[in-house]
Amino acid sequence: MPHVCKTTVMAENKTQPTVVPVEEFLASVEHPTRRADGLELLDMMREATGQEPVMWGPTIVGFGSYHYKYRTGREGNAPAVGFSPRKANLVLYGVTEGPVAERLLPGLGKHKTSTACLYLNKLDDVDRDILAEMIRAGYKHVMTEHHTP
Repeated sequence: MPHVCKTTVMAENKTQPTVVPVEEFLASVEHPTRRADGLELLDMMREATGQEPVMWGPTIVGFGSYHYKYRTGREGNAPAVGFSPRKANLVLYGVTEGPVAERLLPGLGKHKTSTACLYLNKLDDVDRDILAEMIRAGYKHVMTEHHTP
């Protein structure tokens, strides 16, 4: 029997906006500190970005969105900045983007980073003014430098 090649369609980004109310999701967070920090981040990011929150997938609270397109041809939409109150820590997305973050990170307080994420144990570990500045700067950077119309 001859071998038949099938064309593989590029997978769609699994993290898509949903209609789940953000407050409903945050109210369901079991850990009381994560829940309280999530509610505070909700207000902080709303103020810093001027955007209303949207759930992206089941666990990411996003603010604004941008369109990306990689050299590989893969493209999609993602939140400009956002967060997820996970069991192990708070994960913030987009706030380490751009040159301002590099300057601000040393004064932030207790944190860890990866390629695109900032990990916090709790908001009380960091300087909230610096974090708010990082959110504003990250949002601006993502929307002006990464967004592909």
